[in-house]
Amino acid sequence: MAVRLKTPLTWEDVKNLKIGDKVLLSGIVYTARDLAHRRFLEEGFPFNPEGAVIYHCGPLVKNGMVVSAGPTTSARMEKYLDFLFTHGVRGIIGKGGMNHEKFKGRAVYFSYPGGAGSLAREFIVKVRSVYWEDLGMTDAVWELEVKDMPLLVSIDVKGRSLYRKN
Repeated sequence: MAVRLKTPLTWEDVKNLKIGDKVLLSGIVYTARDLAHRRFLEEGFPFNPEGAVIYHCGPLVKNGMVVSAGPTTSARMEKYLDFLFTHGVRGIIGKGGMNHEKFKGRAVYFSYPGGAGSLAREFIVKVRSVYWEDLGMTDAVWELEVKDMPLLVSIDVKGRSLYRKN
């Protein structure tokens, strides 16, 4: 049975999630890749980061509709985790895992399968906004409304990780 969550996420929403939990996420997610993360550091967030979920994704958008929205490899964005979590981000969606220690007592990492970008669009209700279009389509920050996006908790707030080798 899946846990239903709605953004913005609170500490109460994430504190009891465990690795392996299935989640159906609804609400707003923000796409961000390398260039957007760098700009977050330089200029701040173009949205309220408190309780936000960042989706490591470079979507393909045509005529205001998302055509594909598969995850990109999250490890490239590890160096930004402290900054994100200090500003209240509670969840990251991506593929490939991240440094599990950084999530302890702060946030969760949700996995979405790579190669399933066209399937991901089925859970996107609409594009709400786009920030920093000068970065290009895949690196701009897209504010997406999602409904029942299926995710897997891969790193929990205790730092347990499905990616960690024991």
